[in-house]
Amino acid sequence: MPIVKNFFIGLSNNPFLNKTAKEIGPMLGANKVVAGNTIEALLNTIERLNSKGITVTVDCLGEFVVTEGEAIQSKDQILEVMYAIYNNSLDGHMSIKLSQLGSEFDLDLAYRNLREILLKANEFNNMHINIDTEKYDSLFDITQVLDRLKGEFKNVGTVIQGYLYEADTLVEKYPELRLRMVKGAYKESDTIAYQTKEDIDENYIRLIEKRLLNAKNVTSIATHDDKVITHIKQFIKDNNIEKNQYEFQMLYGFRTDLAEKIAGEGNNFCIYVPYGDDWFSYFMRRLAERPQNLNLMFKELMKPEVMKKAGVVTGIVAAFGAASALVYRLFKK
Repeated sequence: MPIVKNFFIGLSNNPFLNKTAKEIGPMLGANKVVAGNTIEALLNTIERLNSKGITVTVDCLGEFVVTEGEAIQSKDQILEVMYAIYNNSLDGHMSIKLSQLGSEFDLDLAYRNLREILLKANEFNNMHINIDTEKYDSLFDITQVLDRLKGEFKNVGTVIQGYLYEADTLVEKYPELRLRMVKGAYKESDTIAYQTKEDIDENYIRLIEKRLLNAKNVTSIATHDDKVITHIKQFIKDNNIEKNQYEFQMLYGFRTDLAEKIAGEGNNFCIYVPYGDDWFSYFMRRLAERPQNLNLMFKELMKPEVMKKAGVVTGIVAAFGAASALVYRLFKK
């Protein structure tokens, strides 16, 4: 469904919709996919997941960082969350986008900010810091910064997007790093990425198998796809992959029952937990991956109590929701 995917990716980059959604996020049911916008709410979420044998990786949401002051503010928020996790003896680590730290206008600033975070992470039980991938245009910057840091720090890793042709090279390049394996959420050209679900799935599974057989660190298998999960479980069993060499990973608020089931089977499991007000771009990218998730927000939006509280602003977003639902229905297979 390339047209639907492009539609939601476009919405994720709309500053007006991001600003509007930030103002009424809680009323739209954003708390179903984002762990609140206060430290207390975040800690409650982490504690609840930890009690079920699930660790977390926290993403302090932030889009459109365009000044040094905003980049430093993002860094400080990340440090605040890290301190809270450590101080409360919770099981969690951080997932960070370089763009939050200023990479789109000053790559060296982003490097300095990330290095400061890693230095503090070393004080917090060597907390893992993951560099999340973004659009393909940022991949060179990510690997450049990662290559500068990996010699100094052992608690840094990144994400491999399975739909990229370059993914093979990256898996081979970083066997000693903790890597998260994903299919990929952005719309990329056929000159750099596989386009069909069949090709993406095939390459994704092949890369995970390759990584599990050759890695010297943890492989995070990040997917909600039942077929992929079932296949990889059997591959792990058939090849006697040790438990400490892998974990399954899912997004907060999505397929909760399945996540708890997999964790309950004795597998290492991690939930990707977004935190903060800037939830709209994050959620639109999740819709680009799986447009069926639109129902989660739209059902909340149409509740009478929500409409009453949010008034005109909700009407605007309701119109967006209706249009989104229409696009999905028109182009779904």
